Amino acid sequence: MSSTEQSQEGLPPGGALRVMGSETEYGIHAPAAPGANATYLSSQVIAAYARLTRERLHASPGAGWDYTDETPLRDARGWSVRRNQAHPDLLTDLEPVLTAEGVALAHGPAELELDGDQEPALMNLVLGNGARLYVDHAHPEYSSPEVTNPRDAVLWDSAGDAVVLTAVRALSGDQERGPINLYKNNTDGKGASYGSHENYLVPRSVPFADLVRGLTPFFVTRQIVCGAGRVGLGQDGRTPGYQISQRADFFEAEVGLETTMRRPIINTRDEPHSVADKYRRLHVIVGDANCSHVANYLKFGTTALVLSLIEAGAVPEIEVHEPVAAMHRISHDVDLRETVRLLDGRRLTALEIQWIYFEAASKLAADAGVAAEHGGDGHTAAVLRLWERALTDLAADPGTAAGYVEWAAKRRVLEAYKSRDGLAWGDARLGLIDIQWSDVRPERGLAYRLLAKGTLERLVDDGAIARAAIDPPPDTRAWFRGKSIQRFPANVASASWDSVVFSPPGSYRLQRVPTREPLRGTKELTESLFEQNQDIQAFLDALLGERHT
Repeated sequence: MSSTEQSQEGLPPGGALRVMGSETEYGIHAPAAPGANATYLSSQVIAAYARLTRERLHASPGAGWDYTDETPLRDARGWSVRRNQAHPDLLTDLEPVLTAEGVALAHGPAELELDGDQEPALMNLVLGNGARLYVDHAHPEYSSPEVTNPRDAVLWDSAGDAVVLTAVRALSGDQERGPINLYKNNTDGKGASYGSHENYLVPRSVPFADLVRGLTPFFVTRQIVCGAGRVGLGQDGRTPGYQISQRADFFEAEVGLETTMRRPIINTRDEPHSVADKYRRLHVIVGDANCSHVANYLKFGTTALVLSLIEAGAVPEIEVHEPVAAMHRISHDVDLRETVRLLDGRRLTALEIQWIYFEAASKLAADAGVAAEHGGDGHTAAVLRLWERALTDLAADPGTAAGYVEWAAKRRVLEAYKSRDGLAWGDARLGLIDIQWSDVRPERGLAYRLLAKGTLERLVDDGAIARAAIDPPPDTRAWFRGKSIQRFPANVASASWDSVVFSPPGSYRLQRVPTREPLRGTKELTESLFEQNQDIQAFLDALLGERHT
């Protein structure tokens, strides 16, 4: 069996299909309480959604998180960081807590409880759609359930926006504190950055060095098709201007384990959340949080295609000289004319490098038969068409891509304000418009208003997004996780990506059900178990006896 076949586990190799998912940290702000503790505010977002879900289900709103198999200090290069030497931000295998000081900085100890419910503030919740909603680094974060294709990645990522919007609506009536606003962006414009991460399943048999070589030039240049755009240059944004990527200026290393400091283009965290000797989870931290459906789709789809190139040994031979500096320069070049030096002496633009990857991915997909209009995998051809369209439009004039490439769309809106009011790029009002672009409230967020009007192209409609906020994807283990929480909310003690822990009634022992194969536990494999066994004990007996997951 080839490494590509092993990584796909039944999905056709050579194209855009693979197990993938997103993680979005939302910017958070309480206008009436600007000094409030962000961790506390974030916990209130989780608690608000939990309360609403409990009311809807008339039961427990979801499960807690199971940290048993978390290994955040293991490095893909072959070692582990000692715990006593690790930065606290790396210790993601510990339940986040609110300190007394943090609560006091918000509104006082009484506010640690949900109004009328007398429950401690929530920091973690696994949802009925298979996702995780939790507090991470003082931000509310939504980690989508696992999916198998880029369109579903967009759908269940957009479901996260719907989830947090529901919480925002519920919190808007607080007369004492005022509303809590959330933003799907990556920087507060004052020097802080927060992540929008992607995860992809790849075979353990692919050397990590091959991933570094193949992905680095791609990630340095990928921003031209999926950057979200940003007012201001430099980490603090003080230098006037507009750039392609929200995140590019915050990267300072080529390869490394960190995610909140000395951010590397290639992250080395080796935390597979699956069968460890068979798979690795590629944790990608260079991406922007996208409100544009098409930009988000291209982010996932093109990366999946490049991973297929690496697995097939067909990735282009490109090595960028000083890739961190190149990433910064490309982000600052909205005319797309900047060239970067390669180690072989050539100088190429970001567009030229992306074209090289596109041509290689097109050839591999054609050779594998996955891009055929009839008999293909149903997704790869669409990704290739959009990728080619974006590169063609950007080469002609970035403005022609403003209907779907996010940084170009935002730039068009900002240029209109600049022209109308005679503003310079350094004007603070443009920075406020930049932030308003990503406000998750559809009546306030400029991007969501453009999506509603059709000015920004849509890939998934509001009805599908609303359903995805409740139901899990049918073709991954997320189905089993989500349906377990929906069907037996009082009997799921905790869950993680690779296990569900049940608490059978009348027993002091917990029952852990491993879900280490991401493409097991699907609707096809487990739906009958849920339909035929309404009682939790009967369900567990049938499940463990038949080994469906």
